[in-house]
Amino acid sequence: MITESAKIILVMRPSPTGEQLVNRLRALGLVAYHTPLIHFSAGSELKKLPGLLQTMRAGDLVFILSQNVIRYVNPLLHSNKRLWPSELLYYAIGRHTASVFQAVSHLPVTYPTIATSEELLTMTDLQQLSGKKALLLRGNGGRELLGKTLMQRGAEVSYCECYRRNPIHYDASQQINDWRRLGINTLVVTSGEMLQQLHTLVSPDFCSFWLLDCRMIVVSERLALLAKQLGWHDIQVAKNADNDALIHELYPKPTTRQL
Repeated sequence: MITESAKIILVMRPSPTGEQLVNRLRALGLVAYHTPLIHFSAGSELKKLPGLLQTMRAGDLVFILSQNVIRYVNPLLHSNKRLWPSELLYYAIGRHTASVFQAVSHLPVTYPTIATSEELLTMTDLQQLSGKKALLLRGNGGRELLGKTLMQRGAEVSYCECYRRNPIHYDASQQINDWRRLGINTLVVTSGEMLQQLHTLVSPDFCSFWLLDCRMIVVSERLALLAKQLGWHDIQVAKNADNDALIHELYPKPTTRQL
């Protein structure tokens, strides 16, 4: 069991949320470092989005699958002197993405308590979608569960790649030596793509006696299962993917004793 004071945390989520998490952890007195495994750039279909939004009718559905969508879409709409259409219904994958969208659009947005596609799909108003268009705003690749399920429920589904996730390449030997020198014993990984990239970054021999012995903090049961399949055994699942939930896992507040 790694005590709070003994935790040396490596945050692998991308910028800027990765740096923000590290800064907050350090402010709490924890030792934390940032090594992002991916960086973002504009998506190949981003410029098509204003036209796609124009084809939608009142009551059609727009799904915002990451706050990075807003990071790239909002400046594009402004440069084209457009707003997010107010007659459409908006859904976000989680609370933080929803709050970022509301801040820029001033429009209502629906989101699940737990930031997963599975939870989003349990919502009552997404069960029967015949005659509706559903536009999924996302990054490159990713899971197909949401789109496929919406299609099965009658929606006409289309996608727009608004941003791209690009791997950051490191010198494996140097990076591993740096992590060992720092005494890293706790890893924060927020996507399956990053988890796979981390696992392939190091040699199998190194994995067996150091990397796989680190505590792994992930943001969903699906990632926890993948981490277990890749060989990790000390795995914690945060309640959500935002930094507040991760801090709660990394620095839980002590419970008050009742006298």
